[in-house]
Amino acid sequence: MRSRITLLTLTGALTVALAACGTPSAEPSSTGTTDDGHGDIAGAEEVAEPQLGLTSIDPEGVVTHLDLLDESVTHIGEIPAPTETTTDGRYLFAQISDGVEIVDSGVWTWDHVDHFHYYRAEPALLGAVDGEGDATIATTNLSTTGGTGISFAGSGDAVLLDTQALSKGEISELFRIEREPHDGLVVPVGSFALVTEATDGIGTSVRGYTAAGEETGLEEPCVAPVGTITTRVGAVIGCEDGALLAHVDGDELKVERIPYPAGTTAPAVESFDNREGRPTVAGLAGSEGIWMLDTRARSWTLLPSPAPLAQVAAVDDEDGHLLALAQDGRVLVLDDESGAMLAETAPVVAESLAAGMAPTLIADQHRAYLSAPAEHRLYEIDYADAARVARTFDTATEPAFVAETGR
Repeated sequence: MRSRITLLTLTGALTVALAACGTPSAEPSSTGTTDDGHGDIAGAEEVAEPQLGLTSIDPEGVVTHLDLLDESVTHIGEIPAPTETTTDGRYLFAQISDGVEIVDSGVWTWDHVDHFHYYRAEPALLGAVDGEGDATIATTNLSTTGGTGISFAGSGDAVLLDTQALSKGEISELFRIEREPHDGLVVPVGSFALVTEATDGIGTSVRGYTAAGEETGLEEPCVAPVGTITTRVGAVIGCEDGALLAHVDGDELKVERIPYPAGTTAPAVESFDNREGRPTVAGLAGSEGIWMLDTRARSWTLLPSPAPLAQVAAVDDEDGHLLALAQDGRVLVLDDESGAMLAETAPVVAESLAAGMAPTLIADQHRAYLSAPAEHRLYEIDYADAARVARTFDTATEPAFVAETGR
């Protein structure tokens, strides 16, 4: 099924009365995030189902949103040309030449541990956070509370944004800490943050800070920190010898070390990806295989690669699906215990990869989404049905940066 994308005018948010919600029986997430307002924000409407969409930015900075429910497209606006983007499932944080631009897709899901709330509001361009050099952004899985971390490599500035303020359309820095310039991280963990420190331009450790920018006294070695992701168990930071797993216990920030298996020579993970919030994450072990990190079991597994890969993402569902993008443009569905290939698509993004463009593969609960910049397409793939291409959306411009929002 193919749908031609055209720019439409947003016709307004769905209006549904706020559903009653009792106190959940489950405990709050171990990342220390909880909220009594269930993620609702003034001006937003609660709706009955997740408002899933694909929010895209083209190379010139034109921002559009594809509604996956009715296939309509909204033109959100224009930002300076970006070079990278990161998302928390609502916002897109787009790196530009002198900082980070923030786009609010206007759709989000509130995870209340044992159930969910879904919201829709007007999308907006919120403005920019100033900074020098490459920016690395770290988010949580909640878009109306907690913090969002930005580490600027050029200046060394470590910035923690107030995510609750973002949900009200305001950009507010909880702290900005000066450090030695390096490729570092600022990782939000509940009402705390872990900030990398460096010596001679190389990251050597992480320190704990409160949201007010005060040191907690926690410091853990972490050589060459790279890659971070938040699961329901905690926040993960990749290190040269394994990973750190951070969570909040009561009112205390705690960090555990999960070393790589003894004797392994496979390269360390440089980036992690999964179906949002799930405890198991995946990352490439260079060209030697796929690292699976189970944050509940605190264990690593190295799987073989069935082909040279460009990206992997753990679905972490009952059927053990693992998604991968092969360097020849195929999407592979793998078994997350053995690495065996279960299904594959045709090489749908071969043109993009040959041109040096970077498609984005996104794992969702029921579908995978894949951007094809050179082909000017977005794909929806049913990975549980033999990697069937369920829908194909042609785009008017190159979808250089794509995020699934509303989740």
